[in-house]
This record gives sequence, C-alpha cells and structure tokens, in this order.
Amino acid sequence: MTELMNLGGERVDAADGATFEVVEPSIGTPMAEVAKGSPEDARRAVELAERAFEDGAWRRTSARERGRLLTQASFLIRDRQEELARLEARNGGKPISSARAEIDIVANVFEYWGGAANKVLGESIPIMPPGIDVTIREPVGVCALITPWNFPAVIASWKIAPALACGNTAVVKPATQTPLTALSIADILYEVGLPEGTLSVLPGPGSTTAGALIADPRVAKISFTGSTEVGTAVMQEAAKNIARVSLELGGKSANVVFDDADLDVCVPKSIWSVFDNAGQDCCARSRAFVHRPVYDEFVERFAAATESIAVGEPLDEATEMGPLISEGQRATSLQYLALGEGAGARRVAGGDVPEGPGYFMRPAVLADVANDMRVAREEIFGPVACVIPFDTEEEAIRMANDSPYGLSGSVWTRDLGRGIRVAKGIRTGVISVNSSSSVFTEAPFGGYKQSGMGREMGMHAAALYTEVKNIYLSEE
Repeated sequence: MTELMNLGGERVDAADGATFEVVEPSIGTPMAEVAKGSPEDARRAVELAERAFEDGAWRRTSARERGRLLTQASFLIRDRQEELARLEARNGGKPISSARAEIDIVANVFEYWGGAANKVLGESIPIMPPGIDVTIREPVGVCALITPWNFPAVIASWKIAPALACGNTAVVKPATQTPLTALSIADILYEVGLPEGTLSVLPGPGSTTAGALIADPRVAKISFTGSTEVGTAVMQEAAKNIARVSLELGGKSANVVFDDADLDVCVPKSIWSVFDNAGQDCCARSRAFVHRPVYDEFVERFAAATESIAVGEPLDEATEMGPLISEGQRATSLQYLALGEGAGARRVAGGDVPEGPGYFMRPAVLADVANDMRVAREEIFGPVACVIPFDTEEEAIRMANDSPYGLSGSVWTRDLGRGIRVAKGIRTGVISVNSSSSVFTEAPFGGYKQSGMGREMGMHAAALYTEVKNIYLSEE
C-alpha cells in the first residue's frame, strides 16, 4: 500500500520525494509506504491554507452550509465504517471491535459539529452609552492540528470538525506511526465538497514537519495532543508568534474505590479504564486507590479479571486487547513493571510477553504500591496498573491530587454525598462517579495542571477555534 500526502485536496508526493514505512504492530512488519512530509511541504500546506482563508471560500460559506457538509461527511464515514475500522485496527493494533466503535465516534463528532456549526453564538451586552454592544465569534485563521498515535481517527475528528465548523482552514500533522485514517478522513471531506486548500494532511516526523508548522508565523492556532514534554516545547515555540495554543497532554488518573462500592460493577469497568487500548490512553485510571476494608478482595478480583483479558490479533473478533504500538513502547512498559517490583510492589497478574511476532504484552497488575514510587507517579502509556490502599476519604483525595497531572478519574461509592465531595475534591478535568466513562462528544474534555489547557469537544471547543470580536453600534 502506498499513500501520498493530502495537500489542499490533492494527493501528492513529498516535495523531495521522500517516503517512510508504517509498521503493523501485530506482526512488526510494514503495512504501507507513506509520503514523508518535510518543512517545505509544511510551508506549501500553510500557504494553501492561508490563501484559502483569505480568499474566504470556506470562511464566508454560511454556517448552515458548513454544517451540512460536515453532516454529509458523517454519513460517508458511517458508510465506510468497516473499511476505516480495519485500517485503524491494523495500523494502531486495536481490536476490531474497538476500532469499529472509534469510527462510530468519528462519525458522531462530524454529525455533532454539523448541527453545531450555526450555533456558535455571540451575545448582547448592556452598556452605559446609548446604543447596542454585541460580540461575534470569528474564525481564528490557519490551524495546525497535531494528533497522536493512540486514537488516530478519533482525536483527528475532535480537532478537524470544530476547526472547520467555525470557518477555519487547517493543516493536520498525524503521528508518524498512524497517519492512514487521517488521510482517509480528509479524502471524505473533499469528496463531499470541501473547498480546495481548506485542509491538508502531512504525514512525517514531528521534529521537522510539525516543528515547521508550529514555527510558521502564518499559523494562528495550534492544537496539540501528546506528551507533556512535547507539549511544553510546543507552547514555548508558539509563544514566539503569540499563536493560540490548546494542549491535551499526559495523565496518571485515579480510580478511587470505597468500601461501599459495588465491586460486581466496579471491577469489570475498572480493568478497561486502564487496559483499554493496551493502556495507551492519557485518561487511563492507572492508579487504583482502594479503601483498606475491601483492598484484598478488590486486588483478588481485579487480578483475576485482568488475567481473563483475551490478548490477540486485532482482526480476531474475540480479541479484547491487541499489541502495543511499538517495540519501544512495550520495552518502556516492561521497564516500569520491573521498577515497581524493585521498589517493593507485588505483581499479582500479567506482565509476560507471549512468543511470536508483534509487540504483545499481557496486562499487568501491581499491588501494595506506594504513591511515591516512580511506577505510580510517571505516565507509562502501557498496560500496567498500580493498586494503592487508603484509610480515609481525605487521604484518598490527597493521594489522588499528589500528581503533576489532572486529566481524568473515577470514584466508586454508593454514598451520594461522598461521591460529590470526592469528585469535587480531586483536581482533574473530567471525572465520573460509579462509571469509567468521562469522555463524551457533547461534553468538554481537557486537563488541569500538566495535563494541558483548553477544552475539546462539546460547544466549549468553539472557543479554541474562534476569536471574540466586540462591536459597539452607537445611537448618536
């Protein structure tokens, strides 16, 4: 399979003709050869996007018409769900069932913004002088959208759909490991009538291709999802041009289980809150804080449920967890597992590497973890769960907050008052009570502290892709 980049609606080679191989993680061999974007390609893409924005074909299209196009794209995405899901499963190592669900989310996101495009509202403001004061929201301009490898299609949709709904033009830089579905989504958007130049997709190295986008003074807005370390560098570079920035970064989220929790519900939900996508999820509840009266029972149940997870080939319908994205990511996970055991934690499940090709690893559970161990403090981005006991509600909140991150989390209790107190007490951007779900198309998503800034999804996302203009109309 050979894939060219999408430059303003045209599939083309890289300016220098360079390519790179995309590896299928379940077998560790190449599945596609892809055009390798360079700084020159980034310059060309931004030039097309700037010209398209200034010409105004998309910006001056009515919000209702923009919404109709995004809705039409959602229909095509649903029509091609199986094709896109198989591509995502192979490229990202996802179970096919998960990949299908994620493509459905992508369709939902475009459908949502299809309906939301004409609901990005201003306001009227009472003022002292005679007249009318109103605000309007205008598109910010050229947007650089930099996406990660763990949820390639979903997170691309989170950025592309609101950026376009608000009238912007955009250049997408997908992760080097997983560029294929972003290219397909762009093809669909042009197929339903997106004006030429409005959107480009540039596969290639982050250090050069994304770096050139971030440094370009014509880029008005940068949306980045990835590690906290890279996000820091993005913010520093963007400051040189005062470019608008939103960041969705790392996490080390808490799963707080009280002694009155319904373990029959909590345990099955909790294993997937950390092991979904082989633990490669910034929202992973990888620190399970468990009330001491039910600690032993939770550990026993959690370990047994973890051992029952079906690890296998992504396209096998029975598979529940596929491989990690790369040999390096697996090695990092194994290293942290060894660090935890070396610091005194007790492995109670998993952690072994099956024989054969691909980057597989059995999900692992460490019990008797201390919250100050490296394995409990640093983001692993792999299938390693830490179980930590606590004695009081106050201690649980304190330990959950003892982290540089604040992205997600869960609280399990039948006491409504306690659920409210703990949910409010933990400093995190999204949190759920008696559920492992906290990310929804209709609701804002983002983090506190080093987990990022800005909120994606829901109508809050419109603030990331618009400028507020105040207009005073005098009676005099």
